[in-house]
Amino acid sequence: MADTTMAEIQSLIGFDTTSRDSNLPLIDHVVERLAEVGVEPVLLPNAEGTKANLLATFPAADGTVTGGVVLSAHTDVVPVDGQVWSSEPFAPEIRDGRLYARGSADMKSFLGVVVAKLPQLAAARLAEPIHLALSYDEEVGCVGAIDLVDEIVRRGLAPRGCIVGEPTSMRIVRGHKSMNVFRVDVRGLAAHSSLTPQGVNAIEHAAELVRFVHGIADEMRVEGPFDEAYVVPFTTVSVNRIEGGIAVNTIPAACTVQFEFRALTTVDHEALVERFRAECRRIEAAMREQHPGASVELTTTAAAPGVDTPADADIVAMAAAWGAEPSDMKVTYGTEAGLFAQAGIPTVVCGPGDIAQAHAPDEFIDLAQIARCEAFIDRLIAGLSTTEESA
Repeated sequence: MADTTMAEIQSLIGFDTTSRDSNLPLIDHVVERLAEVGVEPVLLPNAEGTKANLLATFPAADGTVTGGVVLSAHTDVVPVDGQVWSSEPFAPEIRDGRLYARGSADMKSFLGVVVAKLPQLAAARLAEPIHLALSYDEEVGCVGAIDLVDEIVRRGLAPRGCIVGEPTSMRIVRGHKSMNVFRVDVRGLAAHSSLTPQGVNAIEHAAELVRFVHGIADEMRVEGPFDEAYVVPFTTVSVNRIEGGIAVNTIPAACTVQFEFRALTTVDHEALVERFRAECRRIEAAMREQHPGASVELTTTAAAPGVDTPADADIVAMAAAWGAEPSDMKVTYGTEAGLFAQAGIPTVVCGPGDIAQAHAPDEFIDLAQIARCEAFIDRLIAGLSTTEESA
């Protein structure tokens, strides 16, 4: 592994880009690295101006900017709150052939390798362009990548493939489920618990929704559809948080339920969401028979589409030719790959490190994985370069 690569990874880790905070210092750092090789990126800030996506294109030798391959990475990391670490999470430390730090596996090692290769990329005589796409807020629902992918489409770049460098131990992952998170706010009417007919109990009505969600989960588990390439081969549905009430002697006027489903791409997402909406409308109508001001409101708080790239897609063969390990594996976690795929860009997930270490205390990546990623990017650049001499 090159010293410059490790230095770059360590620099990126040193930026605390926990999703609740800004990623601009890291973005500014990458902008400086791009300026050194003569490339000016496009920045796409969030509404508050506290975060930004970055899109940079290295044109082909003939000036072409359309087609080519996207290298995609998110810049944010999950919090370390409440975790016990053996070393400082944002002060990278090498021990026993591993690099320990928050973001070492997920996914600043991939990003560090790419940034370290920018001079090599800029010097290459590319047969087709290479695009660098960095996003914010992936860890809180693939928020930033929505605008980033939209910008790629708006500019007509039409990449013929994308590699999302999430940790897969350098295996080619062609599929993952969608991620869909909802909040349901149930509003009833407070009353003293000795006067139950005068109140509308939000918790009791919310419990009806919980039972409904659990019923859908059972249905998916038993009836499918199924995809045996997944560890859990069916769509999962679960209620994961609930809060309501103010006192044990007060009929609760408010209750909030949060649930999610992670669906196979063969599931009709809109139809499934409509089933939840219809149940919310049914519960609301029953509550309003007791109190006209009652309400049940369903809000989508996060969503990211799944991906199921065909085995014969060009990007799959290219990734294998560049040294990634072929695999029919599909993963349970979500990534930004689905957003690229939804935009018509064939996409695989392939990056250094093991997802088992992501988000955990003492997160680490084996140095051998970083070396494999370096070799992969070297072969990618060579594979997308032309051997023809200029006229």
